[in-house]
Amino acid sequence: MSVPVHTAFTPCRPFPADCAGHRLSVPYGMMRKVTRRLMLLDAASLYFRAYFGVPDSVRAPDGTPVNAVRGLLDFIDRLVRDHRPDDLVACMDADWRPQWRVELIPSYKAHRVAAEHEVGPDEEVVPDTLSPQVPVIEDVLDTLGIARVGVEGYEADDVIGTFTARAKGPVDIVTGDRDLYQLVDDARGVRVLYPLKGVGTLQLTDEAVLREKYGVDGGGYADLALLRGDPSDGLPGVPGIGEKTAAKLLAEYGDLAGIMAAVDDPSARLTPSQRRRLDEARPYVAVAPRVVRVAGDVPLPDVDTALPREPRDPAGLDALAARWGLGGSLQRLLTTLRT
Repeated sequence: MSVPVHTAFTPCRPFPADCAGHRLSVPYGMMRKVTRRLMLLDAASLYFRAYFGVPDSVRAPDGTPVNAVRGLLDFIDRLVRDHRPDDLVACMDADWRPQWRVELIPSYKAHRVAAEHEVGPDEEVVPDTLSPQVPVIEDVLDTLGIARVGVEGYEADDVIGTFTARAKGPVDIVTGDRDLYQLVDDARGVRVLYPLKGVGTLQLTDEAVLREKYGVDGGGYADLALLRGDPSDGLPGVPGIGEKTAAKLLAEYGDLAGIMAAVDDPSARLTPSQRRRLDEARPYVAVAPRVVRVAGDVPLPDVDTALPREPRDPAGLDALAARWGLGGSLQRLLTTLRT
């Protein structure tokens, strides 16, 4: 559904009839500020989903697969039509496995390394026909004028975390990565739009959803993930502490620090096995928070995040459309951006 931008105002009279739309077109009463809605795309998460969700029979005129490119354009079109953000940023993995995280937990994403490099990021396992599509995606976003941000030494999650920390208004984070649930914050209007099927069916994840599914709020989700571990990211977790046990411990002791304090408190109601396992996991628990929690202080470049109405480089976009056969996917997005 379309989500209206929240407007700060002081009059006691009701909204005029045309205030149901995305923006007020004229000043009204004592309006002070129109809050902008920011949408942050976990770009790699979405183009991987596009790649696996769109048949590889979708090809450019020369036969090159462009299923991820066209699928991502379709995703963005649907997201903009349904949620009408004012600002949009495609957040990129400049480094999908930062060395500073690996130094803390060497197993971090180790199973996804295709090749190690002494200088620069290691090479990730990526399908052969997806890798060539990523530069095309970047070129299309750039010529459209959609902000695209990746920062050396950081993952897209960290870029998203920093944009979210700096946002003045509501934020929609679109990702298939549950790690970003840690950013959900009802008080600030931060939610995660988690694709269940394409982007047509999204789980609108707020604190109520997190409490129902995991027993924690956004701030507690990182501690939950740290304790239970995550094989997909190579995080071992605390042996014997699964998701339900982690949730119960967090409910009892508040946060990770409270749980570890309970280990040293003989009166705390930990079972002997829980106390032993947590005590043995102290070296992991000491470093894991920095690995699991997204950064909020990434040095972001100065970029124009406003959703473009017209392409930044129309001639360049036309050339890309012809070269890669972007057809209806691009035209639909352009139409949506103009409305």
